[in-house]
This record gives sequence, structure tokens and C-alpha cells, in this order.
Amino acid sequence: MPKRQITGTVIKKAGDKTATVLVERRVLHPRYHKTVKRFKKYLVHDEKNVANVGDTVNAIECRPLSKTKSFRLLEIIKRGEA
Repeated sequence: MPKRQITGTVIKKAGDKTATVLVERRVLHPRYHKTVKRFKKYLVHDEKNVANVGDTVNAIECRPLSKTKSFRLLEIIKRGEA
């Protein structure tokens, strides 16, 4: 079974080896047929603490590492402006 991959922006460095990533997806509104943005935050395991706020990152699903953390950092796509 393939693992899910998410791409988003780091919005917070939450503790040691953890980053909060905001993932945006665009969906069609069922009634108004307009594209709207939906957001979800994921906690991502960053083993080497290399991701910073503002970075665009790619993460892959893994076994649960804590109660809310089940993704690990795969790569940094683009460095942030900060």
C-alpha cells in the first residue's frame, strides 16, 4: 500500500524535532461551484531539525511517532524568506 505524501509550509517549530506543516488543498464548493481553499495542519517529525518557519516541505506517512505525529520529513523543496 503506497504511503501518503503531503506538501505544505512550515508555520511553527513545535518543540524538538517537530515542525507544524500547513497543507492547503482546493476543492469545489458543492452548492456554489466555486473553488475554495481548505487547510489542515500536520505535525511532522524533523530528525535533524533542518526545517525552518516559511520552508516548503514534502513529508511522507510513517508509523505513529506520538499521539498526533505520523509523518516524517522527506525533503525541503524551497527555503523560506525568513
